[in-house]
This record gives sequence, structure tokens and C-alpha cells, in this order.
Amino acid sequence: MIFDTHAHYDSKEFDEDRDELIAYLPENGIGRVVNVGARLEGSRNSVELSRRYDFFYAAAGVHPDDCGAMTAEWIDELRELASHEKTVAIGEIGLDYHGFGVYEDKVDKETQKHWFWEQLMLAKELSLPVIIHSRNASEDTLNIMRKAREEGIERVVMHCYSYASEAAKEYVAMGYYLGFGGVVTYEGQRKLTKVLEHVPLERILLETDCPYLAPTPHRGERNSSLYLPAVRDRIAEIKGVSPEEVEAVTWENGCRLFGL
Repeated sequence: MIFDTHAHYDSKEFDEDRDELIAYLPENGIGRVVNVGARLEGSRNSVELSRRYDFFYAAAGVHPDDCGAMTAEWIDELRELASHEKTVAIGEIGLDYHGFGVYEDKVDKETQKHWFWEQLMLAKELSLPVIIHSRNASEDTLNIMRKAREEGIERVVMHCYSYASEAAKEYVAMGYYLGFGGVVTYEGQRKLTKVLEHVPLERILLETDCPYLAPTPHRGERNSSLYLPAVRDRIAEIKGVSPEEVEAVTWENGCRLFGL
């Protein structure tokens, strides 16, 4: 079975057929899904989905693009959501430097870094793994995660990994996982191919980030866990192993990370 370690089935793109689609997943080889919060509302919805579906689990966190109005009370609510028996991680949290000078409401870097650290410390307090979002912020993210590792934060996935091999090697050396989705199938994509060639299969997770980033040949469509075989197969091709081995090892990796 395939473990989709990062999905957003609470997104509005699934409003018309959410229940029908989710019910269809297990018979198509999707054995587990972690629905990941990006806002407080999304974190609440993720917990609710985990209550409704046996094979769904939740992550609670606030995305860097949504932390501008964050307060200590938000941390208190995240703590409460994280206490639910099927909440398996804090996330997605991190840094997003994409769009400075373009988006007027972009959260400044210092605010992002402050609430990133506060949520990392919440994960430490609760002994939960962490799902990291990082876009155009490689150096700052790596510096913060070095400090987090010194604080004893050992269970981490770098979601939708997009940086170079050098950073990947350091994350792997820290014992962290790298999440890969539809982007690895895109034509002309070389950087992630190089990363995958060097990262051990035991440190790789499958993810969709649905409804975003659908793999080839579905690029531009609404993504779902049903498209993960294309990602599995591409990783198998790069690694020179069978799709069955990728599926089995990434399943075990996800279970180990999230304590399932």
C-alpha cells in the first residue's frame, strides 16, 4: 500500500466530491494519508478528517504565509489539536520567502522565523515529529534546523524538497526525511533527480501536496493520492529498483516517522 504523507483534502478544491474520493482511495492502493494543516482552520479540519476516516491522520500547524497574525493563543489551540489521538505531527511549518516585493501581505522574515521556532518548540514539548515547508529560504531553514537538531528534534520531514544535493545530504545526516511528489516527474527537472540519486531510499517519503503539484501526465489537474503511483514509479526508475520496493520502503519510512 502507498502512504501519502502530505495531503490537503480539506481544501475547497475537494468540496464537491471529498467523501466520494476519499472512500475510493483504499481500493486503489492508498493505505494511509496524513492530512496537513496550513492554517488553524485547516488544522481543525485535518483532525476532523482523521476522526471520520480510519486511514487518515492529522498534522496541526500554521504555514509561514499565514503566521502574520499568530499569537500565543494560537499555540495553545495547536497544542490542544495536537493532543488528539490521531494527530501525528506538527506541520506544516517553516519559512517561505517566495513573493517578497510581489505580494503586499507577505509575512516578513523575522515574524516567520519567530513562529517557526515557537512551533518547533511545541513539537519538542509534545514529542511529535515536524513537517517542514521551505521555499526560497534554504540557508535560513538549514540554520534553524541545525539549531533544532541540537535541541533534540530528531523526527522531521522536509516536505516537497526542492533544494540542492548538498543540503539534502546534511538533512539526511541529521536523520531527517525528504518528501517528494509530482515535481519529480516533470520534464526537464534535473535537480531533484540528482538529489534522489544520492539520498538513501530509507530517507524518502511519498507525498502529493494535493490538490497541488499533480504529476505528469496529469500536470495542471487537481492532484490526489490516486496519482501517487506515477511518483513511485519515477523514483523507482531513478533509484534503479522496483516500484514495489519503493512502495514498501516508503510505507515503512512513513510509519516510523509518524510512530504508526
